Amino acid sequence: QVHLVESGGGLVQPGGSLRLSCAASGSIVSPNTMGWYRQAPGKQRELVASTTPGSTYYADSVKGRFTIFRDNAKNTVYLQMDSLKSEDTGVYYCNLRRYAYDYWGQGTQVTVSS
Repeated sequence: QVHLVESGGGLVQPGGSLRLSCAASGSIVSPNTMGWYRQAPGKQRELVASTTPGSTYYADSVKGRFTIFRDNAKNTVYLQMDSLKSEDTGVYYCNLRRYAYDYWGQGTQVTVSS
């Protein structure tokens, strides 16, 4: 069993920055894929960014503004969000996948508004 705990969400003005953190605990097995999804009210949950050793993915909407990286010693994945826009608003979820196993964090609210 894997548990994911997210932090770093909040309210920020357009053009600002936030860093989200996701700490994993439990039966962590490598290699694995960790990523960030987001969901705005009334919209589908979408993949924002993900990372595996040797592979990194970004959605076109965030490319050049967001950066995903990992601290393997702490079993933590981060999402650095810069130049935030109002359309980035939503609940952000951390995800870990290994073979048939799929784990989710509780979600953290990100609101970009003036």
